[in-house]
Amino acid sequence: MDIDVKRFKELIKDENVVILDCRTLDEFENGFIFGAINYDIFDISFRDEILKLDRDRIYLVYCRSGQRSSNAVEFMKANGFKVAYNLVGGVLAWNFAGEELVEESE
Repeated sequence: MDIDVKRFKELIKDENVVILDCRTLDEFENGFIFGAINYDIFDISFRDEILKLDRDRIYLVYCRSGQRSSNAVEFMKANGFKVAYNLVGGVLAWNFAGEELVEESE
């Protein structure tokens, strides 16, 4: 399911939420949404790593523009994940809404 930045920010507060960044490691290291874990959708191990995750958690998934994360959410739903949301517009929308990214060093 697609959600906007406002809804994404509301859902982040839930203790059952996992924030999943599916961009490349380079993109991730240049800034990510606080609390996110990185699973690069282009990495050969992506599917295997996703399938190890708890299917009962709530997943907030994003990428740069929303395309890769949309594909990741579709994969997750097809594999039994109950709740997975795609951030429409990804990091671009996040930044446009005035939200900040954090970096590894923080």
